[in-house]
Amino acid sequence: MSTEVTKPANFIRNIIDADLASGKHQSVQTRFPPEPNGFLHVGHAKSICINFGFAQDYQGQCNLRFDDTNPAKEETAYAKAIAADVEWLGFEWSGEIRHAADYFDQLYHFAEELIQKGLAYVDQLSADEMRAYRGTLVEPGKNSPFRDRPVEENLSLFRQMKAGDFEDGAMALRAKIDMASPNMNMRDPVIYRIKRQHHIRTGDKWCIYPTYDFTHCISDAIEGVTHSLCTLEFEDHRPLYDWVLDNISIECHPQQIEFSRLNLEHTITSKRKLNQLVVGNYVEGWDDPRMPTISGMRRRGFPAAAIRDFVLRTGVTKKVHTVEMSLLENSVRENLGENAPRAMAVLRPLKITITNYPGDKVEELNAPNHPQDESMGSRSIYFTKEIYIDQADFRESANKKYKRLVTGKSVRLRNAYVITCDEAIKDAEGNIIELHCSYDPDTLGKNPEGYKPKGVIHWVSAAQSKKAKVRLYDRLFNTPNPGAAEDFLTTINPDSLEILEDARVEMSLADAKPEDVFQFEREGYFCADRYEHKDGQLVFNRCVTLRDSWAKIEAKGSA
Repeated sequence: MSTEVTKPANFIRNIIDADLASGKHQSVQTRFPPEPNGFLHVGHAKSICINFGFAQDYQGQCNLRFDDTNPAKEETAYAKAIAADVEWLGFEWSGEIRHAADYFDQLYHFAEELIQKGLAYVDQLSADEMRAYRGTLVEPGKNSPFRDRPVEENLSLFRQMKAGDFEDGAMALRAKIDMASPNMNMRDPVIYRIKRQHHIRTGDKWCIYPTYDFTHCISDAIEGVTHSLCTLEFEDHRPLYDWVLDNISIECHPQQIEFSRLNLEHTITSKRKLNQLVVGNYVEGWDDPRMPTISGMRRRGFPAAAIRDFVLRTGVTKKVHTVEMSLLENSVRENLGENAPRAMAVLRPLKITITNYPGDKVEELNAPNHPQDESMGSRSIYFTKEIYIDQADFRESANKKYKRLVTGKSVRLRNAYVITCDEAIKDAEGNIIELHCSYDPDTLGKNPEGYKPKGVIHWVSAAQSKKAKVRLYDRLFNTPNPGAAEDFLTTINPDSLEILEDARVEMSLADAKPEDVFQFEREGYFCADRYEHKDGQLVFNRCVTLRDSWAKIEAKGSA
């Protein structure tokens, strides 16, 4: 087969190339094996891109397999969400979705085989006793008093465990390896435990369940996986992975290869801590756009292609490091800068009455959908006597550096006329509630004669615009490493979400579909919410700002 690929070289690619060149493997088979006990996060996105990506690069196959060995924490809803995330990221798994539960009968028989070979035994130590017997990193463990049971007794007890004759936790099946091993994972690890728990696929058929370490390697072998790619925390588990496969009657022996996990600044990827955020109502759910979950990033408007690009930029290495959030945000900006159509939205409206413009006139103007891509076409915008600009785009007085509207000065309205502010109208408390301006009718598409506008600002017609809810999302945590805090919840950014109920958007956005993304000119990139943007209600989530607003803050903080 052809192995020509154009992706960057890395140590995994070198291993695969060597295996194919030597004839060790004729093709590449990988797998992505999440546990359906929560939503996938940005770290899983890297694993997805690596496992499915290498399979694609070598015209091989990648299975999606749920490692559902812990029924107490697993839900069908999580499994559906995981499958949807993989598809949304742009990957297809080979054949049907697999489940570790599909192999429970085979796993049980392999466990009996280990017992019959004298390589597994039924232990009656309690969990606390087992922990005490296990030893420490500097002291060897000691053998369980039940370690040398006869094979037939172990086999009988294991079958009684399967039949439900013992209480949960009363017994466990352990591999008989080496209690003095410097690798704690090899000190007679538990491979089956009694757990009366309803399983989302097998129901109440089983009251004993295999552990992840026993299940994972055998599932890989059953599926014919050639390269079992996983993150570095499984490196110390590799000897057990190999020991199990070396001691059962199975021909395939996949090679486990570890790479560094994706650690991202300003982010938590612990499922336990993410669940705390959800349960404690610090966020609005697993798919809250502030969450580092794939579904959260999707709802925020991050393109799948930008996430894939980000993973590619982080590289495939064994070096443990933390990636700056700005790298992800820049991948998003670059993608959307090229692909997102432009539109105008006024987030904090300030009314302008154009005193010299006819009150009953509605002028249809033309605006490009993308300034550098004519193929994206154009749209109609409407100019009327009353318009809105953003409150931040006006000051009664300002120095020469201020390039927006000032009393007595002029600015150009994007894709429209030049206006001059003649008067600011205030309420009884002195708050500016309206501006009276005049427009120069000879400035549509050309510069005025005799004076120069201060700058260009965005706007929308008061009558020919739509009301919208806009959610301004920012980083969920103030500190680059929230996980290092004694209580990570104390590092939550109180300004991670601002909701604007009365924004105004141009008429073209009334046709936006859920998950459509636009650049709101001069404001940032915004995505129509995939759930709430419907039935005439316009709801937009900010994906990212136009520039990295955190760069100066963090530079100042480190100075």
